[in-house]
Amino acid sequence: MKVIGFAGWSGSGKTSLIEKVVAVLCGRGLDVSLIKHAHHSFDIDHEGKDSWRHRNAGCREVLVSSGRRWSLMHELRGDPELPLEELLQKLSPCDLVLVEGFKRAPIPKIEVRRTAVREAPFYLQDPHIVAVATDVALDTALPQLDINDPQAVADFVVDYAFRMQPAPVPAP
Repeated sequence: MKVIGFAGWSGSGKTSLIEKVVAVLCGRGLDVSLIKHAHHSFDIDHEGKDSWRHRNAGCREVLVSSGRRWSLMHELRGDPELPLEELLQKLSPCDLVLVEGFKRAPIPKIEVRRTAVREAPFYLQDPHIVAVATDVALDTALPQLDINDPQAVADFVVDYAFRMQPAPVPAP
């Protein structure tokens, strides 16, 4: 699977841009999956629902299935958070995995940067930043993508993931 990340400070527009890029990529016939890093307190379940009650009772995993989708929830119960590499192994095969967050992961990433964000840019320190999606011209040699043009960002993602990304080095 090809992997490319999107990193940026809160409020930079990562989720909105990724949502639009995913629609473009899927419209082109690619099978796309996503891994999103969330704050430790997130929950996709709702108090009082059967699955929540089973998790709350102590189940390590609860799989909920219907005719439309299935979802597997795994409680860490004090175990450490899984690294990105292990999370990628849990996905079904696909053409492309987009990663939101995991800003310190050693994967190729597009930094999402808006004028309104005042924190220091990642691209100055992170050698894994391969482009910047932005709403203003920046002083960098990295490719700069129009944050308001999801087609252009999708073009870069496809070009980078399928043409420019180096092949993994086989283990000795």
